[in-house]
Order: sequence, then structure tokens, then C-alpha cells
Amino acid sequence: MSQKKQDLSAHIQESTLLHPAIQAWKIYLRDQGRSHHTLKAFTADLNLLESYLPTDKQIGQISTADLENHLNWMQNERDAPCSAKTLSRRITSLKSFFRWLFEAGVLKSNPADPIVQKPVASRLPHALTQKEYLAALETAKAIRDGAKADIRPLTLLKLVLETGLKKGECLSLMVEHLEIDEPKKAALYVRYSNPRFRYKERRLPLSEEWVAIYTDYAEKYGIQDQVFPWSQRRLEYLLSDIAEAAKMEKNISFDSLRWTSAVIDLVEGKDPDSIRQKLGISKIQWRDVHERLHKIAKEYDYTLPQA
Repeated sequence: MSQKKQDLSAHIQESTLLHPAIQAWKIYLRDQGRSHHTLKAFTADLNLLESYLPTDKQIGQISTADLENHLNWMQNERDAPCSAKTLSRRITSLKSFFRWLFEAGVLKSNPADPIVQKPVASRLPHALTQKEYLAALETAKAIRDGAKADIRPLTLLKLVLETGLKKGECLSLMVEHLEIDEPKKAALYVRYSNPRFRYKERRLPLSEEWVAIYTDYAEKYGIQDQVFPWSQRRLEYLLSDIAEAAKMEKNISFDSLRWTSAVIDLVEGKDPDSIRQKLGISKIQWRDVHERLHKIAKEYDYTLPQA
């Protein structure tokens, strides 16, 4: 028996009640570096099971039927039925907890193993249709050239459409991260101060058109250090102003532009791995994102490239 199993079995046994077992699991999760949010959610899920079962129920007496009855109660009999997403997480909590007890040798069998996980079908993320993003660009140009001329919406909109930058990445973008002395070879560098996110760092090409727009913008607003020296809320308003002026039914957000940028690359036949690297996501994340991009392109009537 491993040291970890010995340490756990010395404190938790089949005759242990659920509450102390949950506390031990919480300590284990904390030691594994799980986030405060995860600790809170998973512990709450198991506390709900504890409140459902008899107070003298030992962990070794909990059966698969007990867990199935608990799940049925949460879905159909409780005063506040849980959503499909919450149910899926609670099943994950149950399976993780009892797998931990089983693998540590505390339980001879895993009562949660037969429980079937119920994945939640994620909604498609918001993106702009081809008509909408073209209208957004024209509207942003009109705002730049209008009576109350403001070049900021166009600078921001076109940058995110070209690069797929996240909101935080836009806020962190510095002038020194721009490589625009040769407009035909222009690019920006996404940098992260936290070593944990170094894998997200990347070099993204910029169009000559954006460089020209940025040059006018930087001169008008005296940009020297931070490319967008405005608050997060101000940047959000700049995008919302475009949607309002274009009389769009949907709002324009950083997230919707990021997805739109990736869909445009997809329908233009860009290499899938280059799109993944542009978004700064892992190969595992890309599997889901790639599937979603195809669904967005189909639902929004983008023209997909020939296979």
C-alpha cells in the first residue's frame, strides 16, 4: 500500500461517517492546488448528499442505489430542482469523491462508478454574422469620420477582428509589443508576466490598414506606453457604441469578436493549427473550439472552404 493510501486509511475507514470523509477530501483537494471555487462547489455538492442520507450512514454503507435516489431527488423531488449544468457538476463531484476513497483503499468497491455522467450540451458562443461584422466595420469607420469623430472604436474593433485578442490581452498590450516600423511585416506580441501562462504568448500579424489606423489613433491620443489607456468598461462601451450606431439587435463584445475572428479564418481556409495558435489555446481545448467554429459557420451561413 502506498504512503498516501496508508495516511488516508489511518484516518478514514468504511465505518467513517460522511462529514469527516468530506472534510478529508477537501483537505486533499486543497493540497492538490485546486482553486477556492472548486473546493467550495465540490464540498457543497457532497454536503447536499450528506443532508439527503441518514445521519448515521457510514461511507462503506453508501450504495449505487443511494446515489441514484439522491440524483433523482435533486432533479424531480427537491423544492429547487438543479439545472442540467449543475447536475452534471454534482455527478462529477460524487464520482471524484468516491473514486478517491476507492483508489485509496478505503472502500472495497466504488458505488459511484456505475453512475452515468450527463454531459451538458454547450450553447454556441455569440459571434457576428458576415453581414454584421462587415456592417460593424463600416459603422466604425463612419464614427471615425463623423461629426463627433472618434477613431478609438475602429482601432479596437479591427485589431480584435484581425488578432482574436482577449479583453485582458488588449488591456495589457503595450506600445513596445508592437512591431510596426515596416507596415508590410507588422505584428504584435502577446506577453504574459505570469510564467504559468507563457504558453499563451504568441506573435500575431497585423495588416497595413490597421497600422495606418493605429498611427492616426496614437498621434491623436498621445499613446506612449499602454496601447489602450482606458478602463475595461470604457473599451466595452466603445464596442457597444458600434453596435448601437449600426442598429444591431445583438451587442458586440470582445468574446463575440474573438469567435468571429476565428470563424473568418476558418472560412478563408487558414491552417487549423495556425488558428489555434492565434487564439493561444492548447491542442486539447482546440478540439472543442474547432467543432464549435464549424457549427457557428454553418448556423450563421458563412461559406465554408471546400474540403
